[in-house]
Amino acid sequence: MKSIDIGLFAHNEEENIVRTLRGFLKQELQGLDVRLVVLANGCRDGTVRVVQAFMESEEAKGCAMSIEVCDLQAGGKSRTWNRFVHDISRPDAEVLVFSDADIRIPEKDAIKRLLLGLGSSEALYAFNSHPIKDIVYNPEGLGFIDKLIARGSDTLNDWKTAICGSLYAMPAAKARGFHMPIGLAVEDGFLRAMILTDCLTRPEAFERINGGDVFHIYASERTVSALVKHQTRIVIGSAVNAAIFSHLSSLPTEDRHKAVAASAQDESWLPRVIRSQLPRWPQGWIPSIYLSKRIRYMLSQPHTLRQPKKVLVLLVGFAFDLVVYLNAQWKMARGAGSGYW
Repeated sequence: MKSIDIGLFAHNEEENIVRTLRGFLKQELQGLDVRLVVLANGCRDGTVRVVQAFMESEEAKGCAMSIEVCDLQAGGKSRTWNRFVHDISRPDAEVLVFSDADIRIPEKDAIKRLLLGLGSSEALYAFNSHPIKDIVYNPEGLGFIDKLIARGSDTLNDWKTAICGSLYAMPAAKARGFHMPIGLAVEDGFLRAMILTDCLTRPEAFERINGGDVFHIYASERTVSALVKHQTRIVIGSAVNAAIFSHLSSLPTEDRHKAVAASAQDESWLPRVIRSQLPRWPQGWIPSIYLSKRIRYMLSQPHTLRQPKKVLVLLVGFAFDLVVYLNAQWKMARGAGSGYW
């Protein structure tokens, strides 16, 4: 029987977490030994209380998986990732599944398909579930802004070659070969780079990450201001990741794994790296590559440029990216960026 540990990352999720737990309880898990751990990190609401009450309900009793809750006082997803992988998960767990606490899983065989995908190649380090916005999955009654957001959802990157942090799986033995610096804002991008390059010690091996037909649903931002704030966090976090990669690349190859492992224990490590690496002139705090990312991705798929609606969405998306880029530069220049998230 294959042993699976699921880490459900929850920060102030008292309103959403029961719905997510129900999605996991409905999963078909025959032949699997599954343990789900709610990683309540830095919560200031009733997340832990709500989970504990749900665990005592008739609905949860007799389910095919065991459910536990860890009340972690220190918040932060990268810190919590380290705790789950290296301290909380069972030593004999064969696969680790990482999930956010505010997603929906409509299909009962989603976890089994995620595991099948992960086992389809020995080269795989991570296998993604396809993240789909709620306004894409259920498009009825959308306004103009919602339609633009929905149409632009797949014009920024290829989810199969990314780490889709809201739901993905890794072989436990491979996951335990990695650590994350405390305080990352975009831990998905950091983990992706570490997996593909083995902590920047080898060329990118894209066969290490993939995705399949399994999917989950997440709540989209529904206003322009909320979307700008969200994307500003992503861009700032990505710029910080780039600074980390530059710092690690300056170290001897044999020291890079040790440096990242140390960063998972030292809260001052990331601020020191940011101060030493940013800003960089003439680009400033945020590299210009983030301004052109959407266009470069669309140009890699020429068939989309023959569709007028796709071109319009691309132009609107570029205007949005410009606003986010300037906002991110401003936040970082004012000294507010590193704590923006």
